[in-house]
Parts: sequence; structure tokens; C-alpha cells
Amino acid sequence: MRYNSTVINLELCETAQLSIRIPKEVPMKEYELTVLIHPDLEVDLEAPLAKVRKLIKDNGGSVTSEDNWGKKRLAYRIKGQDFAVYVAMDVSLPAEAPLKISNVLNITDEVLRYLLVKVDVKGRALLAEAKARAGSDDQENNEE
Repeated sequence: MRYNSTVINLELCETAQLSIRIPKEVPMKEYELTVLIHPDLEVDLEAPLAKVRKLIKDNGGSVTSEDNWGKKRLAYRIKGQDFAVYVAMDVSLPAEAPLKISNVLNITDEVLRYLLVKVDVKGRALLAEAKARAGSDDQENNEE
């Protein structure tokens, strides 16, 4: 978590003054960021990914997980390209960061397209519960 601080000035007497810093927690929200990276950069994928990670960190966020899906064919041409390297990231960001990140990714040459969406926490919980139920059902069927 990141903290901002609020300064409260207290006057003790006419000549002395005391400043107290009270930390104020910045609320972080969970997002999913999917980035389509230019296919020519597949050989050295770390450089554009480091640029995206730095962008997230500079805006007060953090990358919680990252998944490289590899080079895939696009449904239609984007910026003259038929293929792109797909990378999915789970990120935590403060409220003002998504707009700033979107503005930078729009003008980044390495990124063909991106999608930044807020995570549906209830949906994820239901999915995890369904997977757990399916796993326990499979175990029961195997035991019989």
C-alpha cells in the first residue's frame, strides 16, 4: 500500500509550532491489463515489458502477476501487423492511475493495443468456488 500524508499544524504558543504528519491510505483497486506487443520485439520482449512495468510503478501501482501468452495471430490487422505478442498482467493501481497509464500506452510504439479493465472481485470468487467444486467432484468420481 502507498501512503500520502496530511500535515496538521498545531500552535503551542506564539513562537513554537508543531507539525504532525498523519498517514492517509491511498485506496488501491485491482485491474487486468492485457498488452499486445509488436511481433518484431518477440526476441527481446523484456525491454517493452520493463517499460510497461515502470509505467505502472511510476504511477503508484504494482504488478501482482504476469502471464505471457506468446505470439498469436490477430483477428484483423492492427497498425499493419497480422501477429502480436499477448501479455496479461494483474495490477493494483490508485484511482487516478488508469487514465495516466492509458494516455501513455496510446502513444507507445511497442504496444499495438491494450485493454485495462477493473477486476470483478465477486466474479473471481465465484469462478474459484466453481473450480473448487469441480475439483472435488472429480476426486469423488475417481474414488468410486
